[in-house]
Amino acid sequence: QDPFIAFHLDKTLVRKYMSPLLIGELAPDQPSFEPSKNKKLVEDFRELRATVEKMGLLNPNRTFFILYLCHILVLDVAAWLIIWYFGASTVPFLFSAVLLGTVQAQAGWLQHDFGHLSVFSKSRWNHWVHKFVIGHLKGAPASWWNHLHFQHHAKPNCFRKDPDVNMHPLFFALGKTLSVELGVQKKKFMPYNHQHKYFFIIGPPALVPLYFQWYIFYFVVQRKQWVDLAWMLTFYIRFFLTYLPLLGVKGILGLHLLVRFIESNWFVWITQMNHIPMHIDYDKNVDWFSTQLQATCNVHQSLFNDWFSGHLNFQIEHHLFPTMPRHNYWKVAPLVKSLCAKHGIEYQCKPLLTAFADIVHSLKDSGELWLDAYLHK
Repeated sequence: QDPFIAFHLDKTLVRKYMSPLLIGELAPDQPSFEPSKNKKLVEDFRELRATVEKMGLLNPNRTFFILYLCHILVLDVAAWLIIWYFGASTVPFLFSAVLLGTVQAQAGWLQHDFGHLSVFSKSRWNHWVHKFVIGHLKGAPASWWNHLHFQHHAKPNCFRKDPDVNMHPLFFALGKTLSVELGVQKKKFMPYNHQHKYFFIIGPPALVPLYFQWYIFYFVVQRKQWVDLAWMLTFYIRFFLTYLPLLGVKGILGLHLLVRFIESNWFVWITQMNHIPMHIDYDKNVDWFSTQLQATCNVHQSLFNDWFSGHLNFQIEHHLFPTMPRHNYWKVAPLVKSLCAKHGIEYQCKPLLTAFADIVHSLKDSGELWLDAYLHK
């Protein structure tokens, strides 16, 4: 029930689609609550959810999102104007690349808002604008993002259910339990005891330019998502038409690769700082609140951190209330902290650089656990 309420705006519409899945009802004398879930915590969270709705924290301030989109468009135009006015020498080229990398990162956070249905009251309006932001401003398919991201939210850090931890075990050994399990099974796809080092090579710099860049085209063609493909092509057509006269073919390919490199580093450090250092294991079927809190942590609030991370420094609140507009996370945070304190659940919040360092430290720790189990168990 809690995931259902958290993900959907129009509950009545979704229930129509779910009605064919009803296979029966529990008899009155049968228990209606799973023993693996904390009943009192579930009740308290539902009370918190009701309070959040009464406070209007699920209602968006559309001016915020309009201004956010405008600042992205201004940076996009500024990047072109710099090369047009100053020429394609090294300094203006690099400066424009940084601006375009910022555009890609910030458009990534904005498409995330529309993908989570947190801007408009109607789901279809969010979906329409989502296609424009992720398709035309970023050159990626909305269907691909939806397919992966909602699995992540439903079961964060649950191996074989959260696609965001699919790099285990092929590239990384993640989580204490899973790392030891790999070692005991004598599996070694990579030298995991060095993963905190090679993370800097195959992680942040490589994910977008070397993997996402080609996989998104494979995804849309394989699934015949032709509308998404059309939106994606508008991005590439606009990019090449505007920059080709200024840079030539080699210059434009170099610019595109550099922008994706900047975007990739930005994206990976921000998205992984809240999850990789947290609990990663098989699904234990615990309640919604506990599932989210053991898989997420926060980063200190500041104007820079809010902007730099697209408000994903409030990852806990975002996971508990995925349709909440991001400008309200700070308002609900004290209520979430109180609920955590009441039930003895850790609410982690740390400085930005500490969060980055914890990614590396957790990879080092799990790599050492794997090596010990591999050699001695």
